[in-house]
Amino acid sequence: MDYQHLSTLLWREQELLDLLLFKAEEKQYLILTGKTRWLARIAHEIEVVLDQLRTLEVERAAATEAIAVRLGTGANPSLRQVADVAPAPWNDLFAKHHEALLVLVTELRSLSDANRELIEGGLAAIGNALTSVRTPSAGTYGSTGRADDGNHRAVTLDGAL
Repeated sequence: MDYQHLSTLLWREQELLDLLLFKAEEKQYLILTGKTRWLARIAHEIEVVLDQLRTLEVERAAATEAIAVRLGTGANPSLRQVADVAPAPWNDLFAKHHEALLVLVTELRSLSDANRELIEGGLAAIGNALTSVRTPSAGTYGSTGRADDGNHRAVTLDGAL
C-alpha cells in the first residue's frame, strides 16, 4: 500500500460523504414538502451509502496503518498524524483531505440534526392532533329503549308499572 492508494481512498470517501450530504438534503426536502411517501426509499439509499462508507473505512484504516508502519508513527494514527509526518507532497495533500473530510462531516452532522428535529416536530404535531380529536361515543341504550349518549339521564320504568 502506498501514498497514492491512500489518497485515492480519501477521494472516494469524500465523494461518498458528498453523496450522503446530497441524500440528507433530499430527505430534508421530502420532510419539508410533506412528501413522506418517499422517506422509506431515501432512508434505504442513505443506508446503502453508509454501508459503502463502512467498507471503505476498513480499507482506509488498513492503508493508513501500512503507511504509519513505514513512517514509524504509532499504531492506529489519525489522518492528521499521517499528514504531519508524510513526505512532500503527500503531507500537504493528506492535510487537505483531512480538512475537506472535516467540513463534510460537520455539514452532515448539522443537516442530520436539523432533519431529526423536523421529524420529531412532525411526530409531536401528529400526536397533538390525534389527542385533540375525540372519538364520538357510540352510546348505549337506556332502560327506555332510547339511545343514552351520556348527556341525558335515562328514565327507568320501575315505578310506572
